[in-house]
Amino acid sequence: MAALIRENRNFRLLMSGAGMANLSDGIGALAFPWMATLITTDPRALAIVAFATRLPWFLWALPVGVWTDRADRQKMMVRADLARMALALAVVALIVAGPREASGAEVAWMIGGLAALAFLMGTAEVFRDNAAQTALPSVVAKDRLEEANGQIWSVEQVMGQFVGPPLAGLLIAMAVPAPFIFEAMGFALAAFAVWAIAFPPRGAQAARESFWREMRAGWDWLRQHKVILQLALILGGLNAAHMAGFTVLVLYSQEVLGLGAVGHGMLLTAGAAGGVAGGLLCPALAKRLGSERSLWVALALMPLPFVGLYATSSVWIAVGLLFLETFVAVLWNVVTVSFRQRMIPDALLGRVNSIYRFFGWGMMPVGALAGGWIMALAEPGMGREDALRLVFLVGAGVFAALFLYGVARLRLPKSA
Repeated sequence: MAALIRENRNFRLLMSGAGMANLSDGIGALAFPWMATLITTDPRALAIVAFATRLPWFLWALPVGVWTDRADRQKMMVRADLARMALALAVVALIVAGPREASGAEVAWMIGGLAALAFLMGTAEVFRDNAAQTALPSVVAKDRLEEANGQIWSVEQVMGQFVGPPLAGLLIAMAVPAPFIFEAMGFALAAFAVWAIAFPPRGAQAARESFWREMRAGWDWLRQHKVILQLALILGGLNAAHMAGFTVLVLYSQEVLGLGAVGHGMLLTAGAAGGVAGGLLCPALAKRLGSERSLWVALALMPLPFVGLYATSSVWIAVGLLFLETFVAVLWNVVTVSFRQRMIPDALLGRVNSIYRFFGWGMMPVGALAGGWIMALAEPGMGREDALRLVFLVGAGVFAALFLYGVARLRLPKSA
């Protein structure tokens, strides 16, 4: 691991930027939903905030892919991180301007304002993440992409979930605006790290065509490589089920496990530990099992954490389940992202990645809404706790169906 970081300055800076940006994301991952619960505990309101956070992947993923292939990817990442810095400070302004105890119309405008800022921050994230993933093959040799992706995911998990959430919990205990101030600082440092990268000049670009013609070129390439489209559709189902559970996880943590902000942050840290372990071990595991079999193993294990969360009230069991969930997610990502980066031509990488994420990440807002509404609709007949647990059981069923589909239909080229 140390060799690539030591030898490659550009990769070191790219990874540092990813780490700082994900530290801020990790702080926000706890601070946004926790802030929403301070306003109201209605699961539908929490779902609206989660929906707004992920909706940009559905709305903007396709056009951002074209812009990524046209634009200076370095400038796109820097500007996106600076925009997120400004939006985090806007959340601080919302908190300062809002009432101490909201009710009625005050709840509506506070949740609406929080959702609007989450949407804008998610929009900037679409630009940043698509450009970053597209830029990685420019600074790392193709035969080291699994190694590079594994290292970046390890850093992202450490900063985004191992450090970020418990830090956010401690900061919330100090003052509600504090985590958003730290979030803004992290985005500023991420922008600086990316600005310092010396990207190699890109190869000769094809003559620019109309926006829709360029987008169509990415779609035509994807249709000719159906396995990548198949992976995108499977990922969409996985992400929808995950977001349904993640949307109500903050309520599960408070009402079933009895945790406060600091405890919830430590719970999310358990997932980060699985991601760190996955980032370090999954490249070698994928090499040993083979790409196709690795994906089958990941799909087979994905239902287990949600089945466990449905059944348990133990904090320590929940810790182990979240560790497993993130570990197998990293196994899936190490294989599929490296496969895409190797297969897709650089001139089309932004567009094809954006179409992939449109299908794969565009289902996240659907899952977020589904999680909140499943609980809200089931609560009158089942009671609040059983309705909350039901969300995890439904998610496990989706994971199981996708495993059966993957084993029956998912076949990677032998060269993968």
